[in-house]
Amino acid sequence: MYFYVTVPAIAFIVYKLYQKWSCGMCTSDARMTGKVVIVTGANTGIGFETAKDLARRGARIILACRDEGRGTTAMHKIIETTQNKNVVFKQLDLASLKSVRAFAEDVIRTEPAIHVLVNNAGTGKLDNSLTEDSLPIEAQINHFGPFLLTTLLLPLIKASAPSRIVNVSSLLHKVGKVDPESFHKPAKNSIQHMRVYSNTKLANMLFTRKLSRDLEGSGVTVNCLHPGAVSTDIFRDKYAISRFFIKLLFKTSFEGAQTSIYLAVAPELENVSGKYFVDCQEAVPSKSAVDDKLADELWELSERVVANSEPKKNI
Repeated sequence: MYFYVTVPAIAFIVYKLYQKWSCGMCTSDARMTGKVVIVTGANTGIGFETAKDLARRGARIILACRDEGRGTTAMHKIIETTQNKNVVFKQLDLASLKSVRAFAEDVIRTEPAIHVLVNNAGTGKLDNSLTEDSLPIEAQINHFGPFLLTTLLLPLIKASAPSRIVNVSSLLHKVGKVDPESFHKPAKNSIQHMRVYSNTKLANMLFTRKLSRDLEGSGVTVNCLHPGAVSTDIFRDKYAISRFFIKLLFKTSFEGAQTSIYLAVAPELENVSGKYFVDCQEAVPSKSAVDDKLADELWELSERVVANSEPKKNI
């Protein structure tokens, strides 16, 4: 009995270590001088590492974060580390479509261009609350917020071509489905939570698919990625032994950011769009993720949802 338990456990650990140590690294030395980059959720984790790398390459970085204190702290750290003073914080709360609209208006008014938009921010936290827009917080932060943000910024992104949109999805999109109910009702338990999270990650994939088709020939590319299993701050409250194995088997934030960076800078991807990447390599998405009919249906649903948040105009 001991043999049948131990051997698979050791094999699994060896496999995970192989995955971690063989994870793709962005080896491109492309410079980003003169480019304007927005990274959402850039105050910590993968977003912070992505923003820091692109700042090192000379880009103007806009840290789009909800918390002003953490966002400002991240800004100062990146400036100090990279010696790039062209790094700014702008407040963005994806859980508020009003905040998304205000952020987009500010960027359009103050920035000459957007060359790269990295939709990195997301949440996997079990939270059954609704946002001020009456949407489940996970569905709004992971999909509806980025959907509205991207579409509002699209005219400036198109005017800045060649430009890129990078969407952070997840391997879990493969078990997701487009379920309108899960986009409107919060998860009540961990099983429903995993379903909702997977659905939002499939939504990221379908959004990428639809947008890439619509932008064909515009000079704007749209790609998405799975960053891998990453050890982030969400594990900070775990027991010491749990934290040990998480750090051993999971990627660091630096490692998890590599594919985002690759999609943002690699010259060979200038004309690549609508694709899914893992470890800096193109990967095979689920069948649902390349279903154009499903992508069109989700787009229409998303348009209706965000339209409901538009300020009413006085007649």
